[in-house]
Amino acid sequence: MGANVGKGKRGTISEINVTPLVDVMLVLLVIFMITAPLMLNGIKLELPKTKEVNPMNLTTQQVVLSLTLSGELFLGKDKVLKSEVLPLVKERFKEAKSEILYLRADYGIKYGAVAKLMSFLKSSGITNIALVTEIEGDK
Repeated sequence: MGANVGKGKRGTISEINVTPLVDVMLVLLVIFMITAPLMLNGIKLELPKTKEVNPMNLTTQQVVLSLTLSGELFLGKDKVLKSEVLPLVKERFKEAKSEILYLRADYGIKYGAVAKLMSFLKSSGITNIALVTEIEGDK
């Protein structure tokens, strides 16, 4: 609260000063905008490098399946077993209102392992699979 100092009406001011609130909210918005794209990069993979064909920015709303060099599967940032992948992916499709699965696989994985995973997914009805790569020259 404040008080009027000048001439005229004396007493306390009963209005809320929203300037500090706006300042805090803008800082929080900037922090969220910076950290949101970094959330999916928590799983360390060395993606294959290609020339840019279809630019895409992965978000937390998209369904992203990652396959690590050791053969572990991650749906978003959550580690999952192969037997749990299908129901969880279909559940995430409903949440995201999308039928596209973004598949990230480490560069060092054998081609056969990725092909087997894609075959497993396609035979279970997940047919829209996008392979995620890095653009040549990044890093």
